[in-house]
Amino acid sequence: MQEPAMADARTGKMGKEKDVVRLERESVISIMKPKLIMKLAYLIEHQYDREEFLKLCKRVEYTMRAWYHLQFDDMMELFALFDPVHGSKKLQQQNLSYEEIDTLEQNFLSYFFQVMEKSNFNIVNDDEVELAHSGQYLLNLPIKVDESKLDNKLLSRYFQEHHHENLPEFSDKVISFMHYKFLLCYVTLLFFACQYVIFRRGIGLDRTTNFFFMEKVDVIIGRAWRWFLEKTRYSIQCINLFWEFIFAHPKGQASPCWNFRLRKLFSRERKMVGSKTDSKKNDDIAYEVEDKDLYVERIRLETMELSFRNLIGRVTIQEPTFEEVIVLYRRKSPKGQDDRAIHVKHFKNIPMADMELVLPEKKNPSLTPMDWVQFIVSVVIGLVTLTSSLEMPKADFWVVIAILSALAGYCAKIYFSFQQNMATYQNLITQSMYDKQLDSGKGTLLHLCDDVIQQEVKEVIIAYYILMENGKATSDDLDLQCEELIQEEFGLQCDFEVMDAVRKLERLGIITRDSIGRICCVALKRANEIIGATTEELVMKARQS
Repeated sequence: MQEPAMADARTGKMGKEKDVVRLERESVISIMKPKLIMKLAYLIEHQYDREEFLKLCKRVEYTMRAWYHLQFDDMMELFALFDPVHGSKKLQQQNLSYEEIDTLEQNFLSYFFQVMEKSNFNIVNDDEVELAHSGQYLLNLPIKVDESKLDNKLLSRYFQEHHHENLPEFSDKVISFMHYKFLLCYVTLLFFACQYVIFRRGIGLDRTTNFFFMEKVDVIIGRAWRWFLEKTRYSIQCINLFWEFIFAHPKGQASPCWNFRLRKLFSRERKMVGSKTDSKKNDDIAYEVEDKDLYVERIRLETMELSFRNLIGRVTIQEPTFEEVIVLYRRKSPKGQDDRAIHVKHFKNIPMADMELVLPEKKNPSLTPMDWVQFIVSVVIGLVTLTSSLEMPKADFWVVIAILSALAGYCAKIYFSFQQNMATYQNLITQSMYDKQLDSGKGTLLHLCDDVIQQEVKEVIIAYYILMENGKATSDDLDLQCEELIQEEFGLQCDFEVMDAVRKLERLGIITRDSIGRICCVALKRANEIIGATTEELVMKARQS
């Protein structure tokens, strides 16, 4: 079930501590254009002005379609040469050299990235990938890309010639951290930028309600294992300090350095509590300052209270989603072939923690290194215990059976957990292909072309309406008033791109500036006269006559 993203900056301060993700507000206006136009027209008092406003909205849209028509046609013609279905045949018909093909594909990428920017899509960067992988949702297997199957020349050439801010680093990153299921889990962050690029737009919420029996067992084992490691580490440090004191100071006189280390060891817990308090204070400050950001709560099994009711009943987990995700990549050509096909895939409602679902050329998942470590350690401990029992003078047969049963049960648990995770992975992959994939190739590009026009038209209409109703305004005031209108009338938060809207209004010729730089709009009737009758209007008149 998809719901709008929450924007309450103070959810983290109410009740017990919550896992809240801070995200920047986006510039996309998610209101449907007909709904936006009819709502604003309804707010206009006079019927004549309302009719003129509706006429202006149509003329603005028709004019902008004409602006982008040639650019979109050029992009679609270029993509026809790199279409995975028929592109290779068209390239052969053109009889182009390698250098000419390289130039054409770079021209296509330039058009494509411009369209993505106009559609308010953002490239997923390292910080967002790390944020997405800081938790788990439905996918509990490590998914990696088979880099040997992906081309790394296409995007490398483009990014060398076109600088983009906040791009992922051109190298693999491996981060080790404490995982609820493992002692150490090595997670490879998504390696893209030179092999594939991921765009995202819009923030939503996904909720799933189920029993999650096996996942709950993993959480219990993980917490118990982590508690054991913490206690063991603390005990080992105490023993090491004790023996150091005995051998280094036989007379029982502790050095100042040793006293400092001892105080540091026993005061660690107190310092940890203090740091948490400070972090909460910092969070409170952040909540007050960063009021333009979105705060979305994560509800995960790893952080959920393990009460009896939660253990035996259904629980609901929640994860922020990217409402739209677009992936661009090229497969590596087989030896002796030159495959120039460019793949563009469009997905919807992808949970941030399960973003691996959209990766191209995924490897089949297998048991993780920590699964093997747990398996081997369990076998070793079981065999040592069994050997010790057999070496006893009177070995109890039932004790041996109990040890073997426990060992077999734990190994079976690891195996069946992996099998269940594999089944879940296959279901998620199937779902991503049939339910979450919106389109690919030419269909995605056509959708983007129309989306650019829709976004541009909505920006112009909102900005003109504010100037028409409220009068002259500076750029900052106009920006604030547009965002307030979207919030009050439609209940949505948006980082309105006021400068882009003003540039389009100036290009249309329906706004002016006074002596101190304030922006003001011309009257509705005059605005329609300036734009003039469009080709679409003339065609419709010809049909009616």
